[in-house]
Amino acid sequence: MFHAVSTGPITNPAVVVLAHFKGEDVSAILPKRATWASLVVAASKRAEGSGDLGTIAEAFPTGAGEPGRVVLVGLGKREQFKPEAVRSAMAAVARRLSAVKEPSALLSITPALQAVGASIEYAGRCAGEAFGLLSWSNNASKGALAANSNGKGDKDDKKSNGKKPGKSHDDRPSITLDADKKAFSKGLEFGLAISKSVNFARSLSETPPNIATPDYIAETARVLAKEFGLKFSVLRGKDLEKERLVGHVNVGKASENQPCFIRLEYTPDKPAKGKNKPAVLIGKTITYDTGGLSLKVNNGMVGMKRDKDGGCAVLGAMHAIATIVKPGRPVVALLCCAENCISDEAYRPDDVLTYRNGITVEVTNTDAEGRLVLADGFCWACDKEDPAFIVELSTLTGGVVTALGSTFCGMFCEDEKLRGRIEAASAVSGERVWLLPQHQEYRDMMKSPVADILNSNPNRKAHSGQGAAFLSYFVAEGTPWCHLDIAGVHVAESDAGMFVKGSNGWGVRILTDLLGQE
Repeated sequence: MFHAVSTGPITNPAVVVLAHFKGEDVSAILPKRATWASLVVAASKRAEGSGDLGTIAEAFPTGAGEPGRVVLVGLGKREQFKPEAVRSAMAAVARRLSAVKEPSALLSITPALQAVGASIEYAGRCAGEAFGLLSWSNNASKGALAANSNGKGDKDDKKSNGKKPGKSHDDRPSITLDADKKAFSKGLEFGLAISKSVNFARSLSETPPNIATPDYIAETARVLAKEFGLKFSVLRGKDLEKERLVGHVNVGKASENQPCFIRLEYTPDKPAKGKNKPAVLIGKTITYDTGGLSLKVNNGMVGMKRDKDGGCAVLGAMHAIATIVKPGRPVVALLCCAENCISDEAYRPDDVLTYRNGITVEVTNTDAEGRLVLADGFCWACDKEDPAFIVELSTLTGGVVTALGSTFCGMFCEDEKLRGRIEAASAVSGERVWLLPQHQEYRDMMKSPVADILNSNPNRKAHSGQGAAFLSYFVAEGTPWCHLDIAGVHVAESDAGMFVKGSNGWGVRILTDLLGQE
């Protein structure tokens, strides 16, 4: 929607944005001495001025020194209001201002928020997220046709304003935002900042698999580390074998793009007292998933470039941790990165893998590959990192989509303290989680007649629980850990709200808020 969103003091804003509740007199939310107050009152009485959440009514002052447009956005019924509704309201405003290409706006929605005792800073953050997330576009792969589609039918490079084929034509407007309260401005800045981290993850997610190979992911992580002072290392080839990261070795060996195990580390200048152990974030980073010899059928491969979205979210979170959160605890990110392909080198159903913790795994389905590389990540984290806790994100199962749709992420976490912290981060970030059960019966479902466990039970019962049960075998006893199955929530299926269709960077915000507690 926007090419860029910035903040700063605006003397004469092109737009003033106000907010009101359904069925209430707008007089209380109008700025003092506003010469255009009567126009806003009249707008509120039109059908579009109902005050329902996200509805927009407009007024158009014409006096000298007045804004050219006043936007009145609805917050819904007062008694049903929740602060996160500001995201929806501001997304509607952002879409409108983008459509009419307004260059600047003063967000003056705090009178309504103060009337219900809402946090002004948090509301500002929500507004910043709405505008910031709508400054991302999924057009990086657009080529010559887009470069020449400037509304004039230009076909040669000179007539298309110097745009070279292969570069998309970006005519999105830019906007500058200001706010009526310092607390709102502070939140606005944070919301825009975290949106940059989310958008970083989204762009990586949408990068096609012929570009975003495991080596490309590793290079992206290296550049990120260099820019923001993180430690970086990567294991490939014989180093994977030496460290007995057998999941990576086997899942990735059919591809000409070799697998790798990527490690990033944030170290605080002064660790907070009692917080020397790192938080460990693990991300499934399968750059493409054909299913291997258990080949996906029909159109099952379409969109599998996003099977790396757990790792993309972890990288986006590390961006936020290094730039805006800067927690008092060390944070280690582990990206389990491979491409699941087919060749005469491919691993097979019936293979048995022996992991570094001694657990043997019978492969029954090569399309259950994510948990095989994640097992390496959990083993490494427990053996090498001495973690305070582990949080892992992965597009792991179709079963979680069946269970929860695209409304909630499936959360598996038996540690009460860690679970409470993640739920608190979820409430702030707006990225919803739903606790799903772990039980010994699910672990028993993973027992193998020829090895310790199998990677996929053909019995489809508790499919998402099977994935969590498998991972549990690779976590050292006493280590707090959480598995977040994001398979149902990592993609925006339509152009609506704060997101355009495509990757939504799910996980960056909840991880940022989790580490913000440190």
